[in-house]
Amino acid sequence: MEAQPRREASPGRILDHPRGGPTILRIVLGTQLRRLREEQGISREAAGDAIRGSHAKISRLELGRVGCKERDVADLLTLYEVWDRQQREEYLELARQAGSPGWWQKYSDVMSPWFDRLLGLEEAASVIRTYEVQFVPGLLQTRDYAREVIRLGHPRDDSRRSERRIELRMERQSILDQPHSPRLWAVMDEAALRRPLGSREVMRAQLEHLIEIAQQPNVTLQIAPFSMGGLAAAGGPVTILRFLEPDLPDIVYLEQLTSSLYLEKRDEVEGYLVVMDRLCAMAEPPNSTAAFLEKLLSEY
Repeated sequence: MEAQPRREASPGRILDHPRGGPTILRIVLGTQLRRLREEQGISREAAGDAIRGSHAKISRLELGRVGCKERDVADLLTLYEVWDRQQREEYLELARQAGSPGWWQKYSDVMSPWFDRLLGLEEAASVIRTYEVQFVPGLLQTRDYAREVIRLGHPRDDSRRSERRIELRMERQSILDQPHSPRLWAVMDEAALRRPLGSREVMRAQLEHLIEIAQQPNVTLQIAPFSMGGLAAAGGPVTILRFLEPDLPDIVYLEQLTSSLYLEKRDEVEGYLVVMDRLCAMAEPPNSTAAFLEKLLSEY
């Protein structure tokens, strides 16, 4: 999947996106404000002064890491000489919607502070490509399998917190069933399917679920068998998200034990795209996945 050229976007078009949640709207708003600033040759320091802030605040805003008050956006638009009334209103509406809470905020008591961005990116992605080494991808886990994974990752949780995490994971999966759902292309290492989690019934149900969901038109599953030998996948799970919006570059998500990393620089992303393409080329083809899973199922 090669990096695609990006077309110019308007705030109004982004607002019409069927899955344009606050995370994506913040990123788009920040990207467009940066473009306007650079076109006028204005420094981050000068822009910060215009909204009674610092250059660091402008940097966070332009990266989409924080929301922006309507007053600040209006002041920046004036500084950047954006006078058209309709265009200004579109930017202000973008700021209003970007400041709204995402559906996942109700799970803030059990959600890692770095995870909400991934949920927002998944919500607006057109394609989600993922490679998993140890577990079935979170978007494809059954409730009972997810419970076992969450127990491993959060051994100190009481039953209430554990169930809250499971509910978050199940609601997260709903993006695959919605209109305009993203395409999920997942490559799973054979080890993730053979490593038992929970009872035999849990594993059987998980394999049956994978066989069923692989039939969905927006889901492609591949297995990386042991026979592939060494894999050039940086030793861990990788997720690459692609968007239809011209202002949004592909983003690589790397999850670690207690943190995560988001890569957006073109050269870094292209390196992971090459790795993902190689994995997909070496793994079993998608039309062999059902037979592979059926064989594994017969062993439980």
